Order: sequence, then C-alpha cells, then structure tokens
Amino acid sequence: MVIRGTARVGRITKLLVRRLKPGEIAVIDHCELDDVSAHALLEAKVRAVINASPSISARYPNGGPLTLVSRGVVLVDSVGREVMDLIKDGQLIEISGGSIMLGKNIIASGNLLDQKVIKQRLSQLKENMQYVLCDFVNNTLEYARNELGLISGKYFIPRIRTVINDRHVLIVARGHNYKEDLNAIRSYIEEMNPLLLGVDGGADALREMGYKPDIIVGDMDSVSDAALSCGAELVAHAYRNGNSPGLERIKKMGLSSHVFCAPGTSEDIALLLAYEKGSELIVLVGSHSNIQDFLEKGRKGMASTFLVRLKVGSILVDAKGVGKIYKNRVKAGYLAQIVLAAMIPAVMVASLATPMRQMLRLLYIQCRIMLGI
Repeated sequence: MVIRGTARVGRITKLLVRRLKPGEIAVIDHCELDDVSAHALLEAKVRAVINASPSISARYPNGGPLTLVSRGVVLVDSVGREVMDLIKDGQLIEISGGSIMLGKNIIASGNLLDQKVIKQRLSQLKENMQYVLCDFVNNTLEYARNELGLISGKYFIPRIRTVINDRHVLIVARGHNYKEDLNAIRSYIEEMNPLLLGVDGGADALREMGYKPDIIVGDMDSVSDAALSCGAELVAHAYRNGNSPGLERIKKMGLSSHVFCAPGTSEDIALLLAYEKGSELIVLVGSHSNIQDFLEKGRKGMASTFLVRLKVGSILVDAKGVGKIYKNRVKAGYLAQIVLAAMIPAVMVASLATPMRQMLRLLYIQCRIMLGI
C-alpha cells in the first residue's frame, strides 16, 4: 500500500497536532507513544504517522500505537531521528511499506506496525508489569518521604487575585477522555457556575467548550498563546530550585504571573491552590491518577499525587471516566445500586460527626455527574 501526503514535522507531538490538517502525515519523535497523544493525532485526522523513535514501550504495554492502527492510521516506527531533519515541513512524501520516499529516493526506512504485531508486543509486556509495578510502588514510597512538605505547609502558596473561598472549582487537565468528561458535566457547569481552572492545555479544552478559564496553572508548555492571553490569572509552576520553564514564555508575551514553587505535577499544585484558598468543592476532569497515566508521562512514581489526594480528598470529586458512564447510559436499576452504595459510607462518616451538609453536597454532585445532568 502506497500513501502520499503532506508531511508535518514536529518533535513535540502535543504542539504538532495544532498544525496538522486532515489527511496529512505526522512526522514525530515520540518514544513510547501514549494514548492521549494518539487520540490527539486521531482528532487531527492524520492519514499516517512516521515515528523517529520506538512507539512501543520496552517497559509497559502503552496503548498509543494500537489506538492509532486500530483506527486505520498507518504507523511507520523506529525510522531514526535523522528523519526529523531529512523531511522538511510541508513537503510531499510517500510511504511504501516501511520505506519513506521523497520523490524517487528512499530517504529512511522503519517498521510498518500492524495490529497483530502490536498486540503480540503488548502481550509480552504485560508479563513484565509485576516488576514495573513493584518498582513504581517502591519509588512512590521513597519520594513520598521526601515530598511530605507538599502537604505540610513547607511551600509558599502564591497570593492570587481571584477569590476561591467557598466556591466550587472545576479543574481541567488534558488526560484520558477529558473532552467526553467535560461535556458530560456541562449541565453542572451551567447550574453551579464553578470557578474554572485549566492545567496547561486544559485551558484550551475549556475554551473549545465555550468557557473562559479564570485561572491557568502549569509549566505553560502545552497551552496556546490565545488561552494565555484570554485574561485568566496565570500561575507558573516552578521546580524546587525556583526555575520555571513557563515563566520566560509568559514574560515574552508581556503577561504577568505568579510563581508556585513546589515538587510534583502541575495538576497537583492546582489541587493544592484550590484547597488552600478555601474551595468548597473541587471537581477534577482529565486527571492523571493511576500507574498507566504516570508511566505514560515518564514518571517513576506518583508520590506527589498520592500525598495531595490524601490532603484534598474530603472535598474532591474526580470526574475521570464519567463520559463513558453517560455514553453507555447506565440503566436506572444499576444507577440506583450505585447511589445506594455511595450513601452507605456517607451515613457512616456522618455518624462520626463529619459535617452532614458538606457530605450531602459531595454526594449530590457525584450523583449528578453519574446521571450526566
């Protein structure tokens, strides 16, 4: 099978997808292609993907390659990083088997991956997961000891203008199914009018849905200039040494921002910011909260997320996956069982003198999310 098309070249996939047009060929350098990036490429309607690096992980069964190929996208893998310089953005190229042609010349070759090959590789990697999981847990515990200051008040919370106290805060990150989940709770947004906080590219997700973010938190590496300039209050995430990758970009744009210096992910500090500033309830969309998410982000553990969830858990509703529940239209009988099961711990906790009003509010929001209303 021969495929011809215009090449779009980019070393950072999440930035490249903004320039892709339907039917084009994406030329990327993305080792261990993650599922979120694969879905972004699908949304851009690419015809084929040429990856300079190995798309399939050597450590764990990452879902990105199978997501692409199962939707009919041609994937040529492990072509070599020199291809990023050999192909110029906008050139017309041709893919024939695993060969990349420019005119009549073969300029690079790689492995043409199909579903059978990918599934075999993923099956082999599943056997390795017990060792990966063991290392991940050990790393999480080790880092947790060093990052206790994240929840003990060691790090300074920036003073922001936006008033969060006693408000609901909707935090949007660009994780799995974030668009579906955000759409599923649209009625909650319209009724409760929560403060809208975008984590990096989550700010663009809010704008795509017709909302204006009130606050943007993050490294500022995957958020658009338009979102940064929309009038939201900006909080740049900085490492413990004070270095903030996004701060220079913000200054070049002539914008002002606060700096939040703390370990962990930008999603973690967004949760802490909302919690410490007095949010009544935090609803989180597109969260990264399991081992697969963290392996895809290249992290060896999830200490900061574990600690932050322990701290903010009493007012946190994680909407991850709610879009699938709504899409599948859960039967009323099943939903009644879920609601009943949710009420049991609520009554038990209430009996231990936890404020009933807050617990009922939390349960109410959870039910609304499950119902999609």
